[in-house]
Amino acid sequence: MTDTIYYAIGDIHGEADKLAVLHGRIARRHALDFPGRKYVLVHLGDYIDRGPDSYEVVEMLIGIENAGQQQVINLKGNHEQRMFAYYKNNDSKSYHAWMEYGGRQTLESYRRAGFDEPPVRHLDWMGSLKSFHWDKAAKLIFVHAGIDPINFPNDGEDRHLWTRASSFFDTKCWDNPALSGVTLVHGHTITVSGKPDIDGDYRRINIDTGACFGGDLTAVILVDGQTPEFLSVS
Repeated sequence: MTDTIYYAIGDIHGEADKLAVLHGRIARRHALDFPGRKYVLVHLGDYIDRGPDSYEVVEMLIGIENAGQQQVINLKGNHEQRMFAYYKNNDSKSYHAWMEYGGRQTLESYRRAGFDEPPVRHLDWMGSLKSFHWDKAAKLIFVHAGIDPINFPNDGEDRHLWTRASSFFDTKCWDNPALSGVTLVHGHTITVSGKPDIDGDYRRINIDTGACFGGDLTAVILVDGQTPEFLSVS
């Protein structure tokens, strides 16, 4: 049992305006429905690429962390991993992969902000991000892409950032005792319907609803003992 309320937000991909509106809606909803109770913001990764304002999104998230007024958990996505790998290793393979999947838009956003390339503080921040968060008391796992249901939690960062394995999506395959009674929230794979995808009586919840492709930016509200609810910004 836990009194903490979680609000988890799916893939942002440079949609700073949608993120700001969604943060505001979360704050108002929490003040109305749960006054006085603690809440945690969780961002599931993929803050950059494709959308117009990657620089602004990263600044926003770092700013929330530094302000210290709101508990926030920022997880790493595969897009952060790819950009960080390019600047760390300076290899052409990482560069071309990054450009193909939205890096050009990210560099444009940094140039508009006066940077020829992402500043070191942004890169250091991305390199420091964890690949998952597990609140054992609340029986909640947050991860960007997913897990290996057999080997979790020892399945490794690459699995957490990239997987689309069928054994993950089908919760009937989750025989691992560590996953007993757990709800897992993820993004990375855009839902077919454009709405949250739910499997196994809310055991797995996918909230990547394609914000950077004209879809909603979605958050799930997780309150102990209650059915998850959703907020979204079009």
